[in-house]
Amino acid sequence: MKKISIVIPAYNEEGNVAMIHQKIKEVFDGLSSYDFEIIFVNDGSRDNTQQKLEELSNQYEEVKFIEFSRNFGHQPAVKAGMDNAQGNAVISMDGDLQHPPELIPEMIKKWEEGYDVVFTFRTYPKEISFFKRKTSDLFYKLLSSLSDVNLTKGGGSDFRLLDARAVDVMRNFNEDDLFLRGLTSWMGFKQIGIDFTAAERLSGKSSYNLKKMFTFAFTGITAFSVKPLYLAAYLGFLFSALSVVGYGTYVIHSFIAKTEISGWASLIMTIVFFGGLQLIILGIMGIYLGKIFKQVKERPNYIIKNKKF
Repeated sequence: MKKISIVIPAYNEEGNVAMIHQKIKEVFDGLSSYDFEIIFVNDGSRDNTQQKLEELSNQYEEVKFIEFSRNFGHQPAVKAGMDNAQGNAVISMDGDLQHPPELIPEMIKKWEEGYDVVFTFRTYPKEISFFKRKTSDLFYKLLSSLSDVNLTKGGGSDFRLLDARAVDVMRNFNEDDLFLRGLTSWMGFKQIGIDFTAAERLSGKSSYNLKKMFTFAFTGITAFSVKPLYLAAYLGFLFSALSVVGYGTYVIHSFIAKTEISGWASLIMTIVFFGGLQLIILGIMGIYLGKIFKQVKERPNYIIKNKKF
């Protein structure tokens, strides 16, 4: 009997963990030819999530949990679950029921057809705000254009199935800034995508705000490409050329028209503009240097305080 591991990162999900377990259990009741385990990864929750997980684990044999020593983030939580999964295939999904468990049988079917990776294309219901839709689309367009990873719009969801061979490859990654969506696309294997509509969050509030979205975007871009460094260099050459041409034209005009070269305001604005441009370029270089600094220290992606398997 093949075994399917379900990895669910949980941060302040005390109102959701019991319900998502029940939904997944109902799905596998209809898949009697498969065994399953559910690995909840408590990512430093501040509510009673850990207590709920311990109660579920004591009550149901298929429920396992990993408790972090603090909050390490969503991506390390997913990787921790994969590192400890024992299934022939591993499915990662969020714990707020926005990733529908009812899609699991279709994912397993595609896996049985020979696909090593089954990822999902996320679409939003009409109730989702215009801002959320557009920022999500912009994120994937920006990531695809500035990095060497091609993520189709809506195809960067963390709701995916990986064959055990792909999971073994994922376990060997030792990157500090994890971006599993990009790594899944980068490492190859036979892949296919299926559609799903994101449901409403069952309980609690999402901790994924605009600031985290931008941070996630920078992580994804700088983890897979040096294109931003080339862009910074191109901008430097472009504006240097424009300044030479512009100032040269101004000098020639002053000689012909016999006028003085003046304008403190324009001079100050020019200095401020190019000073800002230099700071942007230095900032881009600093991001890459910071990533190298963190990587060479080789600290673990996460620290496990407690677990039950």
